[in-house]
Amino acid sequence: MLTACDGPKPDVLVASAKDYLAKEDPRAAIIQLKNALQENVNLPEARYLLGVALLRTGDAAGSEAELRKARDYKHPDDEVVPPLAEAMLALKQYRNLTDEFAGVTLPKAEAQARLQTTVATAFAAQRRPQQARDALEAALKANPTYTKARLMQVRDQSARREFDTAITNLDAIIVAVPTEHEAWKLKGDVLWYGKQQASEAMVAYRKAVELKPDFVEGHVAILDQIWAQGSLDDAEKQLDLLKKVAPSDLATKFHETLLAYRKKDLKQASTLSQQLVQAAPEHIRSQLLAGEIALASNAPAQAIGPLSDAVRLAPQSIRARRMLVRAYLGAGRPAKALGILHPMLSGDKADPVTSRLAGEVYLLNGDPKKAQEYFAKAVQHEPKSTRARISLALTRMADGNEDSAQGDLQQIALTDKGVTADLALISSYLVRRDFDKALKAIDAMEKKQPEKPQAAMLRARAFLAKKDFAGARKNFERALALDSAHFSAVAGLAALDLFDKKPDDARKRLEVALALHPKDPQALVALAELRERTGGSKEEVAGLFTRAVTANPTEKQSHLMLVEFHIRNQDFKLAVAAAQSGVAAIPDSPELLDALGLSQQASGDNNQALTSFGKLVSLQPESVLPLMRLANVQMASGNKDAAALSLRKALSLKPDLLDAQRGLINLAMEASNYTEALAVARNVQKQRPKDVVGYALEGDIAAAQKKWEVALDAYRQGLRIMPAPILATKVHFVLGASGKATEADRFAASWLKEQPKDISLRLYLGDQADARGDLATAEKMYASVVEIQPENALALNNLAWVTGKQGKDNAITLAEKAVALDPRQAAFLDTLAMLLLKKNDYAKALEWQNKAVLLQPQ
Repeated sequence: MLTACDGPKPDVLVASAKDYLAKEDPRAAIIQLKNALQENVNLPEARYLLGVALLRTGDAAGSEAELRKARDYKHPDDEVVPPLAEAMLALKQYRNLTDEFAGVTLPKAEAQARLQTTVATAFAAQRRPQQARDALEAALKANPTYTKARLMQVRDQSARREFDTAITNLDAIIVAVPTEHEAWKLKGDVLWYGKQQASEAMVAYRKAVELKPDFVEGHVAILDQIWAQGSLDDAEKQLDLLKKVAPSDLATKFHETLLAYRKKDLKQASTLSQQLVQAAPEHIRSQLLAGEIALASNAPAQAIGPLSDAVRLAPQSIRARRMLVRAYLGAGRPAKALGILHPMLSGDKADPVTSRLAGEVYLLNGDPKKAQEYFAKAVQHEPKSTRARISLALTRMADGNEDSAQGDLQQIALTDKGVTADLALISSYLVRRDFDKALKAIDAMEKKQPEKPQAAMLRARAFLAKKDFAGARKNFERALALDSAHFSAVAGLAALDLFDKKPDDARKRLEVALALHPKDPQALVALAELRERTGGSKEEVAGLFTRAVTANPTEKQSHLMLVEFHIRNQDFKLAVAAAQSGVAAIPDSPELLDALGLSQQASGDNNQALTSFGKLVSLQPESVLPLMRLANVQMASGNKDAAALSLRKALSLKPDLLDAQRGLINLAMEASNYTEALAVARNVQKQRPKDVVGYALEGDIAAAQKKWEVALDAYRQGLRIMPAPILATKVHFVLGASGKATEADRFAASWLKEQPKDISLRLYLGDQADARGDLATAEKMYASVVEIQPENALALNNLAWVTGKQGKDNAITLAEKAVALDPRQAAFLDTLAMLLLKKNDYAKALEWQNKAVLLQPQ
């Protein structure tokens, strides 16, 4: 007790902490500073030094908190602001950092240069290159010799392929600061990646490590170059050096895993890779390596998780997407593969390898015509080889010489060990619907890959196209026998079960698949969707979606489907919780952030929805969707000025965005500013001269003012462009509203004669007749819709209602059919219940009404 009372004073502890920081021992400094702050919490310098020490240990969040306290206590900005910005950078608070500090000017040149260099880095992370260069220029203007700014300038020059200038500037930095290890490492990068001078790069890397033996990035650069040269012995020696200086570092673990993989020790590599992705979920190289090892181990389903993370972390990475497509195909999920593939096919992005992959994916998705198109692209620019011969054959096929081209493909397929020619041939037969020849070609391909389920799946698709469901079933079963995890085969069989009106068989099949692979998210989602369609309880369906989320927390689709399910069932609090869980698991997913905002809005929490959509705007500054979401919530909150501003921002990004234009028109009309509303409508007409929407908007603006003749003129102008049913409905309404009932009837009769398949006006006329008690006319209109579309659930429901009102016997049959077509519509269940009640069938009426209440408790 006496010792504690007579311990070191705060100023002594702070001085001791400074010594520890000077000796590069931040952890000891932290202990001293915390002791000092226990004695006196209001020490600005101690707060500042604690923030600096925490930043050096990697605790950026703690550092930011302490540095902000130091700033609140008026510690000089010259000292506090630069490390505070660096802490925010480490926390990836790029937008907040630039918003807060881009315009700040510090008195001291060194502090200003340090701050602006951090600001430049944050701008670069937001993909705002011009602002990044401006900030970097400000840093160098403040202090032309500031090394970090000069190094960043060199990186920018390298990114612009100004390699000679970069080397000249690096040499100048090294002359000025010979011990700057980062400059040597960067010089190695420019020499190797930019100028392809591997030996000179290695000299630079080794110099960096010589200057700083524990420089992990230097050791990693040496290792990467050794791997490129393919020397396992040299890699192992260099890895031993890395282990000595950083045994627990992520880079060390990564290269240990890579060494096991290169040594073909797949069992050890697989074990290490699983540990690696758990330790580093945001490290793309680790995710890619884990996926590659799983694919090499013939475990495509296991590869999906890490490769999905890799695509999430680097959506532009062609390699990551290709590998994930391969994993989905191997796991029997071609539909998922297609979704991952799409971004690689836009414009002229598709290279020969990607195009070949696209051909395979489209073929397995049952689109042989599209497959044929991509097989042709795949070999268009490749060297003269087997692929060139395939290209020539496909070109001749496109020119109409199909028989000759197919003969060439047959010959190539006979001699080529690969299956590209086989797949191209199969797709060409399927396009021509020559199923017998397609089946023979599939048989030939299967001989090359007898252990893979691909041929059986293609054969099943061919049998489906022939409507030979027994043959399709047999081949789906064969694919499943070859690979029990091949979900497309399970899904195909379940679809056949449903087609045969055997939903219980489909359910059992999916349950068997889940028993074999309990964590298969696609099987869980499929079973959830099936149970929702076939009468499963909310608790059961939600449980299945939740299991899918738990099985693969970083697979966003399962999260989204769970959120959508809760919203459909109006369980908004559960939807918010599910969306929050998804955002926590995948923080950078715009889709999940969007789902969170929508859930919060649906639950009535507009303030939280505004926050979520605000984050979405920051995450996607060039996208119009977040701005539209924001505008909708602002309108719902009554903040119409803010909503108008968001809508105009959206239009600045996409001047012909119709939803934004509609929103501005609605806001103007609410304010009785019809001139502004009309100006927007006229602009729509200019942007879309062959579309009726601008004239519909102009007519609506006039109708809102009860200017019936002006509205009719606008609607009729639109009808002269296109016979749009929506305009026909509007014309009939305006004629009736303006007291021209006879003319409205003539117009309706003329329209229905000219447009015998239009259902919109018929449904509208049926509703109008029902509302005025003209049940015979309503029945006639709804019946005519059912005649055109026998499975239109809405028309069947309405027809059941009006026939029931007339006491006709077929009302219940019609209502039952509507419910069978769409069992999630509470209004349809209500119709059936009321009709049963009218027949005194109280038990069944109560049963259906209870189901309706479960669907819509409010």
